[in-house]
Amino acid sequence: MSQSIPCRLRVASGISAHSRLALHVSATALAAALMLPGQAAFAQATPGTANANPTAPAQIDAVPTVAAPTLQPADAVPPAPQDDAAGGDEIVVTGIRAGLESSAKIKRQSVLIVDSISAEDVGKLPDVSIADSLARLPGVTAQRLEGRDQRLSIRGLGPDFSTTLLNGREQVTTGDNRGVEFDQYPSEFFKTVNVYKSADASLIAAGVAGTVDLRMLRPLDQAHRIIAVSARAQMNGIDKLNPDGDRYGYRASATYVDKFANDTLGIAIGVSATQTPSQDERYNAWGYSGAGTAASPFLLNGAKPYVQSNELKRYGGVATIEWQPSDSFHSTFDALYSHFEETQILRGIEFPLAGQLASAGTAGGTTATGVTVADGFATGATFGNVFAVQRNDYNQRKADNFSLGWNNDLKLTESVHLNVDASWSRAKRTDFLLETNTGTGFAKSGAADTVTVRQNGNGTYTFSPTLDYTNTNIFKLTDPQGWGNNGTQQVVQSGFLNRPSFKDDLKSLRASLNGEFSDSVVKGWEAGGNYSQRKKTSAYTSYFLCPTGGGTNCTVASGSPLSGNVPSEALLGKNVALDYLGIPQMLTLDPLYLYNNSLNAAFDGRPSALVRDNVVLEKVWTGYAKVTIDGLVGDKPLKGSIGAQVVHSDQSSTGQIASVVGGAVTIAPVTQSLKYTNFLPSATMSVELIPLGFVKVGASQTMVRPRLDQERVTQDVAINLTNIGQTPAGLFPVFTSTGGNVNLKPYQSTNIDLSFEKYFNGGGYVALSGYFKHLTDFVDPNNSLPYDFSALLPALTAAQQAQVIAAGQTIGNVSSPANTGRGEVLGVEGTVSLPFKAITSALDGFGIFASGNYTQSTIKYGSNPTDAITLPGLSKWTGSGTIYFEKWGFQARANYRYRSSFLAEVAGLSANPTYRTARSEGILDAQIGYEFQSGPLANFAILAQAKNLTDRPFVTYQNDDPRQVIDYQRYGRDYYVGITYKF
Repeated sequence: MSQSIPCRLRVASGISAHSRLALHVSATALAAALMLPGQAAFAQATPGTANANPTAPAQIDAVPTVAAPTLQPADAVPPAPQDDAAGGDEIVVTGIRAGLESSAKIKRQSVLIVDSISAEDVGKLPDVSIADSLARLPGVTAQRLEGRDQRLSIRGLGPDFSTTLLNGREQVTTGDNRGVEFDQYPSEFFKTVNVYKSADASLIAAGVAGTVDLRMLRPLDQAHRIIAVSARAQMNGIDKLNPDGDRYGYRASATYVDKFANDTLGIAIGVSATQTPSQDERYNAWGYSGAGTAASPFLLNGAKPYVQSNELKRYGGVATIEWQPSDSFHSTFDALYSHFEETQILRGIEFPLAGQLASAGTAGGTTATGVTVADGFATGATFGNVFAVQRNDYNQRKADNFSLGWNNDLKLTESVHLNVDASWSRAKRTDFLLETNTGTGFAKSGAADTVTVRQNGNGTYTFSPTLDYTNTNIFKLTDPQGWGNNGTQQVVQSGFLNRPSFKDDLKSLRASLNGEFSDSVVKGWEAGGNYSQRKKTSAYTSYFLCPTGGGTNCTVASGSPLSGNVPSEALLGKNVALDYLGIPQMLTLDPLYLYNNSLNAAFDGRPSALVRDNVVLEKVWTGYAKVTIDGLVGDKPLKGSIGAQVVHSDQSSTGQIASVVGGAVTIAPVTQSLKYTNFLPSATMSVELIPLGFVKVGASQTMVRPRLDQERVTQDVAINLTNIGQTPAGLFPVFTSTGGNVNLKPYQSTNIDLSFEKYFNGGGYVALSGYFKHLTDFVDPNNSLPYDFSALLPALTAAQQAQVIAAGQTIGNVSSPANTGRGEVLGVEGTVSLPFKAITSALDGFGIFASGNYTQSTIKYGSNPTDAITLPGLSKWTGSGTIYFEKWGFQARANYRYRSSFLAEVAGLSANPTYRTARSEGILDAQIGYEFQSGPLANFAILAQAKNLTDRPFVTYQNDDPRQVIDYQRYGRDYYVGITYKF
């Protein structure tokens, strides 16, 4: 439920806003932008859960048993339940079993529906990364990027629908939007990671899909001083694919935890460093032409096979200071810093094929002969007159992530507490994305190649060229396809450089009061408020690169050289092979040498480049109140909470509107804002129907904000002079515009959650959960609507204006995201965690953890209410199974996880996100280790791990036809050997 306040629109001084474009974007500003002289525009550089309370202990031993996330005094923690061990005897477990038991305890004691991952020991989550661990939880899946689990989906909803907290506080991201990139957090720093799947009024910034809360260790909860160090070596199963790459890496960490001043002051310090390599055999198809019949089979439009070598370097540190001088005051300060640097080296060849057939009207186009057809698909062909583009690319990303938080809890009376929490989270990222091109001549003027292609069983193609792609007498620094154009004239594009930068800053202040009632089933209350301000700045700078030697701005007309010789200094001495696709070798160059010595740079001033710069600012006031319930209903224990949030948002964006008029790029700054208020009620209950058997029910209204790039105000206006006077006007528009929409509101979801959970005295549990989400205000990213561009007619000549009016071409399309969608998500998930000692003591040490999930969705956009879309990240079927053994210091574990096909987000043209269907995949990981139990090596442990033992590739396809493979990326297996010593 929301209430809108009319938005405000401001543009450059002297420009009136008397009409609106699309969703309140000013047409007058657009017209003024078109009429301005061209100008350079450079980018500027609770008790009951492990809860959202930043002071809450990270491990379950200190989690109280009252309902819902809230702030409570430390002495409110009850003793551990007596059913933790069969017969009441104390059983001490460590390692895998300790992690599973801790996670089970969090789940059991929470009135919310939650799943958790707990560290097996200090600084040791059970997998290589946080995302790896989370992907084993029921209803949670991960999409692999560069071979690493990264893009999380919860209950079928992708990362745009969930939020990530650090110690209960919302975090910024080094990514382009809101979704946190889990690589930015070293897994060694976290004791517990909770995934909340139902809502609570005190859980600020909860997502529609769920909320991931990363929990750091709390020093005052540790019984003894801890000093732990670990080191691990890594090797890629695929040898390095580039001569300047590496297949070996390492990871090291150290942790120190201690208490002072009669255990009233505690500190925890952790440091981590990692260097992680990966190798990627990549294939990308340009799509397929044809009708899929014997007479008109699907033909490969083109392809670009690459070999890619990555190296991720990250170092970071955390520190926690916890002070509790008395039962009346508790203060905790957290700090986290992480520096992230990833380098990618990519080399490959782009082959334009059927997409440039001369028979289809392409000037200087290709020919196709010897076509073999099977079931309407061309399985082989020979293409002539092919002008390939060789690529030697270098990408580097650097990011810094800071997070500070200070929480103070003051006991005002015996039953009332005041809690104040302040936090600051900041991320800064810069990219250096360099492309370099070589070919036989400028704009198809050199030697043409003849390439024979044959389809492989996995959907890729083998390529057999006739030219020697290592011959520097044939291949030059040039623009082989003549693709370069700066918006007004042709340029020599021998390369391209993108240098985007992002800053994400979030400040938050929260205060709350909570207390207890005596002699009442209404056990407690809590009321509070939170103010946050988030500012995301996106700045882009890009350049055309052309051979040195003359001309200006790389334009052909100014005399820029059309090609340049490959300098011998740029040769690496060993040429890369693309033999996995039949190409024996390609020219292997140092792209940084070319950039620094052989190429000139010309600023990219196209309108589409200029309008990317933007700032999105969100100011959010949240007030909340709730009561907690703890009593008996018909002699059955009942716990729960009822509450609500009121969220007032003030969002705004600044940017610019750009176009080309009369050969000049014109721009105009623009600002727009919107205010609205949402009411979000929630209720959750847990009743223990039988001993250790719970039924949990939740009902709530939740929301999550749209992608930040969709909230930008920028617009890219295009005027197509060649369409003037042509009819029908709908097929030949003169005016179009594309951009964001500041008026976007959050996705809304009405949620019903139900869970049945049975826990066993000997350890383990079974759980069955169902969920239903009714989604409204769903954002359609491809929304478009007609708009009257008459205000832009003065940009045309009088004769052109007359033609446009006569042809009815003043109406054009505006593409801008809008809240037009609605629909439902329905699913069920089940979990079994069973130590086999519960069956027989003969199997003590063995156990399983398995989960499965089924989700279906029906989402429809207002522009197409009859056809349902596929939700990005949703796999109908997912499952994960872990079998383990741990005893006498030995531990072994194997995990297999599966997900059915899903809509994956991948990088499209110019690195813009696009969506394609990804094939189902199953990933097998395993580990084995031993920890010495006594003697001089006591507490010394060794560990061996292997990831992706199934060597499963990441594969996407189009048009619901698995034969039409678009992406095929093989990452290979990864192997790790590590040691740990705890003093």
